[in-house]
Amino acid sequence: MAGSKRKKKAESGPGGAPLWMITYGDMMSLLLCFFVLLFSFSTLDVVRFREVIVELQGALGVLSGGPMVLNMGDVPQQAIIPAQAVEVKSQISEFKEKIDEKAEEEQMQDSVETVLDQRGLRIRFTDKALFDLGKAEIKPEAFPILRVVGDEIASMSNPVLVEGHTDDWPISTPQFPSNWELSTARATAIIHYFIEDIGIDPTRLSAAGYSMYHPVAPNTTSENKAKNRRVDIIILLGENDKAALRREDRANTLMGLESPGAYSGVIMDEGE
Repeated sequence: MAGSKRKKKAESGPGGAPLWMITYGDMMSLLLCFFVLLFSFSTLDVVRFREVIVELQGALGVLSGGPMVLNMGDVPQQAIIPAQAVEVKSQISEFKEKIDEKAEEEQMQDSVETVLDQRGLRIRFTDKALFDLGKAEIKPEAFPILRVVGDEIASMSNPVLVEGHTDDWPISTPQFPSNWELSTARATAIIHYFIEDIGIDPTRLSAAGYSMYHPVAPNTTSENKAKNRRVDIIILLGENDKAALRREDRANTLMGLESPGAYSGVIMDEGE
């Protein structure tokens, strides 16, 4: 009887946690100390952290909203938005403001539009703001606002593209056999003005004519035709500027701002 009790006691083993738990606990403690040490020597890149979170949310199909890892309100916005994006948008905003003010002064606010799109800042002159129908000579009343545009372009280093567009009304004259020649001549006239009167470096400028084949509205009404008769002056952004604006939009998106950056849904779609 006594022998069977001693046998059961020997089989049950000593009390407490298994011996392997001691080694496991030591290893976990050392790993914890190791990562705490690494963290103490590191600094958190807030902008990059938010980019990673946004990209991860998109990859996993996570919807916006709900609790977040960090409280974005605790971080100053200046720490989130790259300095380059702030500088680019400040320059563009000042440019846009001057153009809008001059358009209002010349009573051309209905014919001049400034928009930031995937290529850069686009200044759009519609209908007869710059040219009479079927002609490619700049109207005298258009020179004041073109002077403001040219002076601002001269103060920058960005390349500039001038695009001419027409409606679908056919033209056939000795000077302009088709709308191709008319749209190209109008873009070229703006280029000549920038070079000869403003003094902009010709290597920064380029012109393109698209005839009637890039309409912004169906050529079914006189109002739509007026919209399609246009000249776009585009101050092109460099790849670094685009990347900075993409990062700003991602930071704004992650912060849940109602008014994200001007590139939201435009540049972000292109990737980096």
